[in-house]
Amino acid sequence: MIILDCQLIEELKWGCPCYTLPASTGRQKSNIVLIHGFKEYCALLFFKGALLSDANGILIQQTENVQSARQIRFTNVREIEKLEPILKAYIYEAIEVEKAGLKVTLKKTSEYKVSEEFQKKLKEDQALKTAFKALTPGRQRAYLFYFSQAKQSKTRESRIEKYIPHILKGKGLED
Repeated sequence: MIILDCQLIEELKWGCPCYTLPASTGRQKSNIVLIHGFKEYCALLFFKGALLSDANGILIQQTENVQSARQIRFTNVREIEKLEPILKAYIYEAIEVEKAGLKVTLKKTSEYKVSEEFQKKLKEDQALKTAFKALTPGRQRAYLFYFSQAKQSKTRESRIEKYIPHILKGKGLED
C-alpha cells in the first residue's frame, strides 16, 4: 500500500511484485521498485538505487557486483510501518531520478578481469576470439565473471572448455 500510495502501477515481473512509473507521452513504463522475498528478510529493491541520495543510510548493495540496484531490507512488519515516511521519500526520489532520465554509469566490459586461462584460449583460437567479441557486452561480462570466480586454474579451464561451444554459437551463459 505504501508503494501504491506513490502512484506507481503494480505488475508481476520475475515472479515478484514490481512497481512501474506509468507511461507518459514518448516515454515507456519504467521499473522503479520491486519487492523481493528471501529466507531471512524481504526487501524493496530500487532499480537505480545507486543514484539515490540515501539520506538515512539504509540502502544496501546486495553484492559487490551489483552496479545499479540497491535494497532496503526488513525482517518484520513493524520495521516497515516505522519507516513508512522514509520509504515514501525514497520512492518519490526514485521516481524523480527516472523522470530526469538519469542513468547509472556501468563498469565497462574492458574493466572486468580476464583470467589467464581465457586469455590464452582467445590467443590460440581466432574463431573463439571473434565470436566472443561479437557477443553483447552483458554476455561477455557474464562469461568473464563466471570464469574468473573459480579459485583453481583447473576449474577455470574446465568452465572455459564447457562454454566454448556456447560462445562459438553466439549464446550467453544462461541461453
